[in-house]
Amino acid sequence: MNELVSARPDEPQSYGARFHDGLREAFRLVLDFALPRLCPSCREPLGEGEGLCPQCWSRLSHIEPPYCARLGIPFAYDPGPGLLSMEAIANPPAYDRARAVVRYDDVARTLVHGLKYSDRLDLSPMMGRWMARAGRELLTDADALVPVPLHWRRRWARRFNQSTALAGAISVVCGVRVAHNGLKRVRATPQQVGRSRMERADNVQGAFVVPPENRVQIAGRRLVLVDDVLTSGATIDACTRVLLRAGAAHIDVLVFARVVAPARSPM
Repeated sequence: MNELVSARPDEPQSYGARFHDGLREAFRLVLDFALPRLCPSCREPLGEGEGLCPQCWSRLSHIEPPYCARLGIPFAYDPGPGLLSMEAIANPPAYDRARAVVRYDDVARTLVHGLKYSDRLDLSPMMGRWMARAGRELLTDADALVPVPLHWRRRWARRFNQSTALAGAISVVCGVRVAHNGLKRVRATPQQVGRSRMERADNVQGAFVVPPENRVQIAGRRLVLVDDVLTSGATIDACTRVLLRAGAAHIDVLVFARVVAPARSPM
């Protein structure tokens, strides 16, 4: 039981607390004047705004309906509700549905790399809010968010897991809890970049497990896997299969960006 109890609404704020709040606000104003907010993509000043500058925002390729009901990849035209793409029919994934905020283009890549490689944890609340909006249909009935884990050596080198940061930001918006230890990466795998689809699948074979002590978080639950980018889907598929073997009832996938071919047609 949480023993922290908030102050009563009618309890007057102490002089020390008011002084501290005033000092903090003054310090924030000084910082805003000395270090104006910059667009995280192009580094141009944002003025009074937050997020991206108008030019970078317009260059983001948002994924909106119509899209494949299973994979979430956009269609070139609207074929009607519930239709699947040729990819979903020919090679159905282990998970149920996937949704992404944007295509993995230049601006999206800058944001992902900033978060992942440049310690830009300040980007995770913004990206998480966008993900919560894009995945609202997945989050409505979800029991928990499961971040795709890093191997402990990579996490130690990077100091944080970007998927966990995004899951935490999504949780703040939608209220769905994060199953922090629902999945564990037990094998350090080489980077997936430059590998074929089959090589990617082989590379992550046996890389993930559900720790026995954490199966209670997984069994019978409706879960949403959270990651930054969906490329071939090999990593997500490997995670999904492990969670299903541990008894998960339903697996959806929510990512910030996904790789999408230039043109898509429904089946």
